[in-house]
Amino acid sequence: MSRIGKKVIEFPEKTEVTVSGSTVSVKGPKGTLQRDLTKNVAIDVAARTVTLTPLSSNLEDLALWGTYASHIVNMVKGVNESFTKKLIIEGIGFKAEVKGTDLVLALGFSHPVKKPIPTTLKVTSDKGIVTITGMNKEEVGQFAAEIRALKKPEPYKGKGIRYEGEVIRRKQGKKSV
Repeated sequence: MSRIGKKVIEFPEKTEVTVSGSTVSVKGPKGTLQRDLTKNVAIDVAARTVTLTPLSSNLEDLALWGTYASHIVNMVKGVNESFTKKLIIEGIGFKAEVKGTDLVLALGFSHPVKKPIPTTLKVTSDKGIVTITGMNKEEVGQFAAEIRALKKPEPYKGKGIRYEGEVIRRKQGKKSV
């Protein structure tokens, strides 16, 4: 049994949740999010609450029960308050700036790295900190992971791109005799 799926999802007054067929759409003050879900889980929308129940007790339906509940909770939170990820860029000469619809990164390569910013996200850069905000939690996390993958932090000096709050395990390095 899914602990997350059993919980009743409550949403604020200014938010609308509608289910049409296998599509769930959530509309709020920041915008609208839609997601296609399979018909393994029944979704019931009442006055300011959403309840989910699996249609059968096979393993796949029980697994999707909690997953769909988490997706709907994230959609409700995203249309009311945006998700944010911060990346810290450390290293001499390492920098990031937003130019138009691209994020241009100088990461010690022979060329600057250009990463196109998705239209649903807002990216700002300020003194070695790149802030990514958006309604969809998956898009924010995926874009942050793609940027971090360009130059992962190394364990000796900590140079590279890391998440805010991420702890880099440092190594000692060579000892001089």
